[in-house]
Amino acid sequence: MNKLTKIGVSALCGSLAAVSAANAGSMTATGGATVTWTQNEGAVTGNPIGMASGMTFTGSGELDNGNAVGTTIAMDDGQGFSTAGVTLDVAGLGKISFDQGGGTGLDRLDDETPSAWNVTNSAGLTTGIVIGTGAGNSTDIELAVSADMLPDGMTAYVSYNPRVGAGNVADKVASGDTGKGSGYDIVLRHTGLQDGLDVFAGYSVIEQNANTAGNISHQGDNTAYILGAKYAMGNFTVGYQYLRDNKQEAGVTAVRYYENDAFGISFAVNDDLTLSYGETRSTRASQGTLNNEAKIQSLQLSYTMGGATIAVAENSVDNASYVSGTANDTDGTTIALSLAF
Repeated sequence: MNKLTKIGVSALCGSLAAVSAANAGSMTATGGATVTWTQNEGAVTGNPIGMASGMTFTGSGELDNGNAVGTTIAMDDGQGFSTAGVTLDVAGLGKISFDQGGGTGLDRLDDETPSAWNVTNSAGLTTGIVIGTGAGNSTDIELAVSADMLPDGMTAYVSYNPRVGAGNVADKVASGDTGKGSGYDIVLRHTGLQDGLDVFAGYSVIEQNANTAGNISHQGDNTAYILGAKYAMGNFTVGYQYLRDNKQEAGVTAVRYYENDAFGISFAVNDDLTLSYGETRSTRASQGTLNNEAKIQSLQLSYTMGGATIAVAENSVDNASYVSGTANDTDGTTIALSLAF
């Protein structure tokens, strides 16, 4: 995205001023908007025109000792803010982030399969498929380990959430109880093993209360892991990833785990035109019942003209939200125009 404006300021914000930033920083703003036309076969969808817009403010500065500080605030679709974060670079250790909903921890790997426009699970149809988010999908603290401590081509992230599932709150305020305890995520990525190869893995553990109001609600902690890889060969990129999310819920029909297999392939016809196909199969295993599988497929095309992108996605979902029957099988087409500013 192109910069809208750049303004010199003496401090990033009140919270960063408490960290004692001495040098003037800068604030940049970027934005974008998307208009879509979505038509689902055999379904009454009402007005097919949809729109999304957003703006992101990014600030940066420097402390007396040379360490860098930064902040990011994103506003999507008319919300007060959707994500926010404050960062502090510590020489020799890495970057520490205080994040509110910005996609840290295991949430970094929710869907890494290649696509021409959007990930298969978010290309225009409501699928109800559960993806891996781990402990880092709400307010947490994350360390991006310094590259000096890792082999060439490797990145590593460690995140900690003192109360998983709690909503984002303002300063000097604590969230309410969520029925869950603390959690941590570990994410590793390596792009230096072979040219064009990108391998990644993530692991998450979330404490869960075994007893709520006298009833056993969980059989153990929520553990999850993701494994995957992408490989670029000329104009082709192929990718696959696997998720196992052990919910450990108690009850006659409670969810035991989700298991996802996702793959995608994209082909860059030229610098502007890209084609892709992606598929995700997700199994929900419940106590005392048969496993239910949901499947989403998406064939996509995107064409970029400077700051504008036109995309078309032909989508199909079977057993949406893990419920079998023709009422939960849908085909649909989405046409999108995205603008970046």
